[in-house]
Amino acid sequence: MDTASIIGLPLGCALLVIAIMIAPGASFGAFFDAPSFMVVIGGSIAALFICFPVRAFLNLGRIVKNVFFNTPPNVPELIEQIVSLAETARRDGLLALETRLEEVSDPFVVLGIQMAVDGTRPEIIEDIMRTEIDAVATRHSDGKSVLDQMGRFAPAFGMIGTLMGLIIMLGDMRPETIGSGMAVALLTTLYGAILANLFCLPFAEKLGFINKKELVAMEIIVRGIMGIQSGDNPRVIEQKLSTFVPPKLRTDSREAA
Repeated sequence: MDTASIIGLPLGCALLVIAIMIAPGASFGAFFDAPSFMVVIGGSIAALFICFPVRAFLNLGRIVKNVFFNTPPNVPELIEQIVSLAETARRDGLLALETRLEEVSDPFVVLGIQMAVDGTRPEIIEDIMRTEIDAVATRHSDGKSVLDQMGRFAPAFGMIGTLMGLIIMLGDMRPETIGSGMAVALLTTLYGAILANLFCLPFAEKLGFINKKELVAMEIIVRGIMGIQSGDNPRVIEQKLSTFVPPKLRTDSREAA
């Protein structure tokens, strides 16, 4: 569960509601207009259908879910596990790692260890694992791009709705209707700005952040597996992998033992 996202979104919504409540003469009814809502939301969704296949749009719910419910990789724990596997391989040989696969929960680590145990050539192991990294990065990029594009379209359709409202207002301009007509016209711009800057773009940035963390963890695994396969000293592997961890978070496995 992502605590920051769960706090941030309700906080942003609450601040908007409070601002309306304390504004002199403001009412919630003045901030709701069905046609404006239809133009921004409907227009943005229609544009997404033009940009992406239906499958990408149907996956939007699962993509957004990752913003709130994701488990970031525990890099120090991952390094500790790889070093432990390296110690087993150095002491008992690569074949001994097969008996430890049940202890490993990360399927990417299992993939690398299994190939090393099977005697796959190092260059093939690295090529397969880096291909997997590229595939994961592509899938994550596709999901992020849906929200990025919606963050671009929402303000644009907000402006389109505002222009439509102004045209309607100017077509039947009377002194008593200018104020209300202008207010309704500006609502679509407001809806577009809120949708883009409180939902779509922050969600996309969070997905990008999660993606970077996952790719760092996968890079650590690749380097660790290659070190194990080549028979490197576990201490050397640990020192190499620890460079991915901030100095304050680094632990010495010898001290932990």
